This record gives sequence, C-alpha cells and structure tokens, in this order.
Amino acid sequence: MIVHIVLFKLKEATAENVEKAKERLLSMEGKVEMLRQLEVGVDLIRSERSADVALYTKFDSLEDLQSYQVHPYHANEVAAYMKSVCSSVVAADYEI
Repeated sequence: MIVHIVLFKLKEATAENVEKAKERLLSMEGKVEMLRQLEVGVDLIRSERSADVALYTKFDSLEDLQSYQVHPYHANEVAAYMKSVCSSVVAADYEI
C-alpha cells in the first residue's frame, strides 16, 4: 500500500478559504476510483511553520498513485484549484 501525504500553505488562510480547500480535496471521494482512503485535516496550531491543510491518501500500488496524479478530476478540478490558492505545497510518498 502507498501513502501519499500533501501539506498545503494557502496564500490567504482565512477560515473561508481553508474550508473551500478542504471541501475541494474531499470532493474526490467517489470520483477518483483508485483512492483507497482519503482524509483532509485543517491545522489547529496555526504557527508560522504550520501548513494550513493536510491531505492523507492511500493507494493499492505505485501505479495507482501515478494514475491518480493524471486522473481528470484530480488534475483538472482539484490540483489546478489547489495550485491557484496555495503559496507552497510539499508532499511525501511512502510504502507501508
């Protein structure tokens, strides 16, 4: 199983913008068939070094993760939106 974690720092981290980002990420549920688990969390501490939103996903294989990256809903609806509202994005992928 492959875990894919992404941390997003928004350009403007208002409560409304954070909620919109969270909703957009959660909208992949049921639309991106290779997702085995999807969690989205909002930072509680809000320190200078904190990310605003965290995405935690699981996939059956590396091939499924790669298919997810180019899946039309993920690429066009979610990733494109997140790129437009984020000042930085970091990711980690690992096998469990």
